[in-house]
Amino acid sequence: MTGKTLIVYQTKGGATEEAAKKIAETLRSKFHLEVDLVNLKEQKPLELTQYKNVIVGGGVRNGRVYGKVLKFLENDLTGKKVAFFVCSSWAGTPGSYDNAKAKFVEKTLSKYPKVNPMGAEAFGGRIRYFRKTMIDNTDITKVEVWAEELGKKIAQ
Repeated sequence: MTGKTLIVYQTKGGATEEAAKKIAETLRSKFHLEVDLVNLKEQKPLELTQYKNVIVGGGVRNGRVYGKVLKFLENDLTGKKVAFFVCSSWAGTPGSYDNAKAKFVEKTLSKYPKVNPMGAEAFGGRIRYFRKTMIDNTDITKVEVWAEELGKKIAQ
């Protein structure tokens, strides 16, 4: 039995929310999973004991993963299949992906030794100023491919 899946995220420019929704859609449609989606900026996470799988996503601003995401990673996720992703314009910029993943994914996770993810990824993001999009290097196809990989791991 695969159990319920929780996807929590924090977004500002919208890229992380789009990624979280695409992951949820993929897990529901292709793997028939029950998925709850929680925007940490708008609501508190649901009781974690009801979930076997937890996917955590956050945006990056000024070189830092959003605070509510970092706070969420402090939860006891022992015994759960966990995945982590960030959306950052840097991760979607040619030649910068490896550095972005190292800095925003691997370095962040190294601060939470109790979190042992089954998957971790960095996706492109969006920069907006005064409600105008300045940079948008999101790649929803890459998000969907990663979600399919997660679905297979959850189903195991």
